[in-house]
Amino acid sequence: MNWIYEEGRIYYENEDKKLMAEAILTAISNDEIDIEHVYVDPSLRGQGIAGKVMEVVTKHIRENGLKTTATCSYAKSWLVKNRTFNEDIISRNENDIFACRIDGKH
Repeated sequence: MNWIYEEGRIYYENEDKKLMAEAILTAISNDEIDIEHVYVDPSLRGQGIAGKVMEVVTKHIRENGLKTTATCSYAKSWLVKNRTFNEDIISRNENDIFACRIDGKH
């Protein structure tokens, strides 16, 4: 997958420019971001793509010297499940992370 990086967003489009997967990232401060939303097109669900999105996101966070929290319920559960590998980028205790805001993309 060829990931596209924009401020506040990492995403993948297919050859027809259809959005297939994305993560929405919101700055909380200069060195902390919130993983606000993770989306995978229904045609790709169940194939581990959301996990791949999170791998790309956490790599980006780490490479940019940032910390993260997650209001997206999937991102939160993925970070907790993979906490051992991501302890260095998690900014808050997972109990402080809240569930996803519903914004019409779910």
